[in-house]
Amino acid sequence: MTAEHYDIKDLSLADEGLARIRWADADMPVLASIRERFEREKPLDGVRIGACLHVTTETANLVRTLAAGGAQVRLCASNPLSTQDDTAASLVRDFGIEVFAIKGEDTPTYYEHVDAVIDFAPQITMDDGADVVGRIHESRREALDAIIGGTEETTTGVVRLAAMAAEGALAYPIVAVNDAKTKHFFDNRYGTGQSTLDGIVRLTNRLLAGRTMVVSGYGWCGKGLAMRAKGMGARVIVCEVDPTAALEAHMDGFEVMPREEAAKRCDIWVTVTGNLNVIDEPCYATMKDGAIICNSGHFNSEINIPWLEDNAVRKTALKPLVDEYELPDGRTIVLLAEGRLVNLSGAEGHPANVMDMSFANQALCAEHMVAHAAEMPPAVYDVPAEIDNAVAAVKLETLGVAIDELTPEQVAYMNSWEMGTV
Repeated sequence: MTAEHYDIKDLSLADEGLARIRWADADMPVLASIRERFEREKPLDGVRIGACLHVTTETANLVRTLAAGGAQVRLCASNPLSTQDDTAASLVRDFGIEVFAIKGEDTPTYYEHVDAVIDFAPQITMDDGADVVGRIHESRREALDAIIGGTEETTTGVVRLAAMAAEGALAYPIVAVNDAKTKHFFDNRYGTGQSTLDGIVRLTNRLLAGRTMVVSGYGWCGKGLAMRAKGMGARVIVCEVDPTAALEAHMDGFEVMPREEAAKRCDIWVTVTGNLNVIDEPCYATMKDGAIICNSGHFNSEINIPWLEDNAVRKTALKPLVDEYELPDGRTIVLLAEGRLVNLSGAEGHPANVMDMSFANQALCAEHMVAHAAEMPPAVYDVPAEIDNAVAAVKLETLGVAIDELTPEQVAYMNSWEMGTV
């Protein structure tokens, strides 16, 4: 069953990877139910899917589901540090999936792997950050001939795709899986909240209780992170540029202040904005000695690492993925995971139970794209409400949670305008 084409670290890691994939699968019942149906119905029969996703055990179970539906899948990593090498090995050996991903790969290798996915001539792209889509539109436009549509998993990627669509540059339809309620309400909030703290604690073994954590960005990821950090006893400060988000953070009980002020107080700083240079020179100028900085947004550009590289008098690798920069005045700043996704670089990413819903959306949106792409001009589309609701309903069922149903009388009332105050 071993795949013919692949580039991974070590095929001998497959036994460990297979055990971990099965462990994750046990906590992904929604995706498992879709896989059972896909196995029977083959809705993706013969469809080539080029996926650029974090190569984790949860992703492995998504890829298994796509393959069960009849798809041919080629997979690369969406971040140089997020690959689980044993998972990649098992996908190649045990499931025949063509994987191009090695944890710690350099930038040229990363884009060689992205190109390997594009070389597959995918009919559907499945992105986590829009790197495949971006590369196809910038330099691999010959691939557009085969593509019918795509999906996007992240806030960062959806923002990039929306900009492309607004400029008329987007050449095929893409469903914004990230914006499904059963994705960002849960994956972004509960998944990021828990996994980010997991990565920080694994890399540093620092107690969070009593320390001051700064969270830049109060979107769904920031909300989850701030909530979880507060729950572990940290004092949380939120930095925002959006007045409504800042007001919400204030009403939720968090301190809100400009980043230069927050820098004076932070023990640990996490960025989750999707923007550029969120932690920058003005922050470094006032940052307290020994502060730990990291990022849980998609790209490491959220932290101005080149400034640290250019201005530090000394850089010391304290342990793997923990680098200390000494500034000219003697203060030190500790950077985790090279500024890349700390939850995937330092830990294992989101727990399987929450990725169950995210990847259920991915699988069902791939099925939707095959059925409806011909009717969808190039644009960024919401996940159909019926898919979103179906995922939520199955998830509740697997949790043993029952809810009420509207009576016919209530349905009629909600769809009428004649009945007012009586």
